[in-house]
Amino acid sequence: MRSIERRFRRISQKNQYLSSLTCFRKAIEGQKFKKRTLYFWFNKLVDKTDYNHKDKRVIMQGLENLKPP
Repeated sequence: MRSIERRFRRISQKNQYLSSLTCFRKAIEGQKFKKRTLYFWFNKLVDKTDYNHKDKRVIMQGLENLKPP
């Protein structure tokens, strides 16, 4: 199981200086998650002070378009 939460927690513990948005991006990078799954975990894990609410749609589009390396 490709757990976004597990990967997110591991990355954020190792890199405490990174924002939660950056940790989330690293956690989903190279994976093929469905749009619904990304939205769900984004809302659960990413701190709302790490991004402007007006920019959320653009941020999510960028995260959806991440391609495996």
